[in-house]
This record gives sequence, structure tokens and C-alpha cells, in this order.
Amino acid sequence: MPYSGREPNRMSSESFLPAGARNQTDVFAVYGADPEVLAYAMAKYSRSALSMRESLTEISAQRAEQFLNTFYFQYGHRSIADLAHIAFAVERLSLLAAIVLVDEQRWDGQERSTRYQNFLKSGWFFPDFGSDSASAKLYAETVEGLFAAYQRTTAAVQEALRQRVARPEAMKPEAYERTLKARAFDVARYLLPLATNTSLGQIVNARTLETQVSRLLSHPMAEVRDLGKRLRDAATGPAWNVYGQAGAGFVEKLAANPELAAEAAALLTREVRTAPTLVKYAEPNSYLIQTRVELEHVAAELLKDLPVASAPVVDLVERTETLEVELAATLIYWASDHSYRQVRDLVASLPECRVLEIIEVGLRHRGRHDEALRAFHAGAALRFDILMDIGGFRDMHRHRRCVQIKQGFTARHGYETPMVGDLGGDVNLLAEAGALDDYQAAADAAHSASARIAAGSAPEAATSALYVLPLATRVRCLFKMDFAEAQYISELRSAPAGHFSYRRVAWEMYLALQRQHPTLAKHIRVTDFTEPIDLLQR
Repeated sequence: MPYSGREPNRMSSESFLPAGARNQTDVFAVYGADPEVLAYAMAKYSRSALSMRESLTEISAQRAEQFLNTFYFQYGHRSIADLAHIAFAVERLSLLAAIVLVDEQRWDGQERSTRYQNFLKSGWFFPDFGSDSASAKLYAETVEGLFAAYQRTTAAVQEALRQRVARPEAMKPEAYERTLKARAFDVARYLLPLATNTSLGQIVNARTLETQVSRLLSHPMAEVRDLGKRLRDAATGPAWNVYGQAGAGFVEKLAANPELAAEAAALLTREVRTAPTLVKYAEPNSYLIQTRVELEHVAAELLKDLPVASAPVVDLVERTETLEVELAATLIYWASDHSYRQVRDLVASLPECRVLEIIEVGLRHRGRHDEALRAFHAGAALRFDILMDIGGFRDMHRHRRCVQIKQGFTARHGYETPMVGDLGGDVNLLAEAGALDDYQAAADAAHSASARIAAGSAPEAATSALYVLPLATRVRCLFKMDFAEAQYISELRSAPAGHFSYRRVAWEMYLALQRQHPTLAKHIRVTDFTEPIDLLQR
């Protein structure tokens, strides 16, 4: 029937509504349910006609545990754990451990910012050196030396910026000093060692948490393994109740009425365990542990006669290989220090049977419930192999719509020296501040100390040596993505408010896209990194 231009008669329409019709959608937020109880209630939608209100009213923590033991662990319905979200505070962990902790593709959280906070007061992690007192002494001296250089560089750069950038009359002195100090932190943070303590908050679902805990327990570093145990204990043990103290005070006021006090205590001060069932079986992942060892052996043998070639900050590696070669190359890349282009070209030259053998190494230890390693996320149109300072990488690490294959930390690639900052041109900010020699001496000493500690007799000498590497140290990571994500990163991270380290990377990503896909790159609203910016705008 053609449209008459008249609105339908809603009164007459409702009067003829069939008895079984329901047009009123009910939407409400849920607050106060324990994570596992809420996950059970949501899962019941697939097995029960009860409403959410009815389900939550009748479900107890014990019934939720029984349900999850059956459907999650026995039947493998892992999507149920996606419905239980848990908030954690993780405090006083090293920057190195924090990078490992947050390396999840499904992760939400925030960490202390090296751009806006002075890390001198945060303290630092000290590994177990056993009887190797010489390494312990060198470690402490190196970390303290880096912190002292960090403090000197902050003060020197801030003073140099005062000389360069005048305070506008409309800007309050405290805002001016705060902004310049943040700019000084942008430079000085390069000297923070990976041992530096930080803090973060994370909100993850129980499935991600289980995977995270298992991955941490499988790590070669003692601090990271201990972190995995603490996360598991925090999830399965009593949670901290924000209202616990106030609730206990209210219960005390009801002491004259024991019956009412007991009822109030059951509601206000009861012990809550956020994931007592879903994470309790999280253990080290033998698939990850065994495969990592075997791939490192294969990579070492395959690449032994291939020196690590110099590489640009950003290399957009064009797709010329088969899917099989990409999978094998990514596995070898993960276990090596070489660029993806070097590894890809080498693997592509191997016989097909050898390529398939490498892929088989990546899968042979996979258990019944194990997801394939991240390296098997292949087929993305764009692959950016990025070599940048660890400090800047921590910001790029947040882009979780990418597949990120990060190599291990090493001093092999050298370190970055932040000379220009956001000033543009041929400015050498560290030299102007009189801090360049001090900066380079501190970074060189740290890399030298790391090598000496790695050669020591400590129980975990090789991994302990990584903690003294400063954030200036370069790290390599392969970012696989589609065009929309490349466009997003180029636009967001090149913006003037960002740190100059990742602004440079975002600009180089854009230039690489422009060279290979000029008709697409013209649609990216990038900010030219080579142009100076207003240092007082954050």
C-alpha cells in the first residue's frame, strides 16, 4: 500500500494488540551482584525463561559455583567467563612486569603516566641475586645512577625550556611550570630503568584473567610468575570492599539489636570472592613454555649466519609471501632479534617442507583447551615492523585492535636519544640543557652493566639484567592491522598532544602508507611531525 502521509492511529493499533505480543522493551543496569553470580544469571538466558531480576534473586554463590564447574570446566563453555568482569589494583610492580601483564588483546586499564608523574618516589624492583653480591651491587648502583640522571635531566631540560618558551600573560605561573615540567618528563623518562615501580588498574573478564594468569605463571622471570600467583589469589580470595569499613561501623551501631545487626552484617560486610571458581585452576601453560623453548632453538639455528641488519623506525612490509610463510616467519620473528623483513625473506627461501616443520613446532604441544599462539593471527593486509624506544612502545602497546608480536628486551638494538623533542628543526634540546653527555653516559653505563649482570652467577642472571635497561632502549614489535586501524593510529598518535616518540612513529607509518598506497593515504588526517608545535598546549 502506498504511503498516505498520515501517522497510524496508535490508539486503534494498541487496542488490537494480540495477547502474546510484547512491545515494551525493558532495559536496566545491574549493580551489586558478585561477578560469577552475574555471569551465571546472564548465562541462564540461554537455558531459562527467568528474567534477570528473578535469576539474581534466586541464585547464590554456591549455585553459581556448581553451574560453572559443570558448564565451564566439564563442557568447555568458556564464553560464560566473558560475562564476569573483575576490577584489580596492581601496585608496586616493575615497569618490565607491567608491560608483560598488560600484553592481552582483551584488556582494559590505566597505568601511572611517565609523562605526568615524577617516578623518583616510586621505588624499584630488586631481583634475587643469590650469592652473586658483585652483580647485586652493580645492579643497585646502576639503577640509582639512572634515577640520579633522570632527576638531573628533568631539572636541566625544564630550565632550558624556560629560556626558550616565554609564559603568556594569560597563563598562570603554576600552569606554566606544570606544563614545562611535563615536557621535561617527556625527555627524562628515557632514563627510567625497567626496574622502576609503577601501579595500574585493570578490568578484565574472567576468561581473559585465566589466560593472563596462566601466561604470567609461564614466564621466565620470577617477578612475573609471582605476579601471576598474586592475581590468582586476589581473584579467588576475599576482595577489598570499598564500603566495608562504613558497613562495619553501621553494624556496630546496631549492637543493641543482635538480630538486626547480624542481618546488616550479612548484607554490608560479607566476604566477597570475585572469581573463586573461574580462575582457581589457572596453572602454567606447558604449550607456551615448551613451544617458546623449541622456537628459540629453531630461530637460533636458522639465523646463526644472518647478522641483524639495520632497519628503519617503521617498515611496512609488503605482502609477497604465502600464508604458510607468514606463519612460519612470524613464529621465528617472535623468537629472534631480527627484523620481520629479514626473517620473511629467509623463510620464503626455504623448501616448503621446512616451512611446514616450523609451523608444526608452533602447534605440536597445543593442548585440548589451548588457543593457538598469537603468531597464528595471520592474514592482515598491513604489517608494520616498528623499532622504537621502550617508553614510546608502552603507548603503542595500547592499540589492542592490532595483532602485536613483540620480541624480547635486549640491548642489541641500542637506545634512542631524544634531542629535538617537540621543538622541530635542528634543535638539540639535551645539548642546550647541558645534559647530553650526562644522558649518554648514563644510558651507556646501564647497557654495559646489563651485559655484565647477564654474565654473572645469579639464579636468573639473564632476566635480572633486563631490569637495568632504561626506557630509551629500543624494542622491536610487529603490528599487524587493517587499513582502518592504521588510519586511526596515524591520526591519533601524530596529534600535537602526544609524546614525540610515538608521534614520530605515527608519522612514519603514514609516510610508509603513502608510498605503498597513495590513493588511500590521502584520506588520513595526519599531523606533520616535522613541524614544531606549541609546547604550552597539552
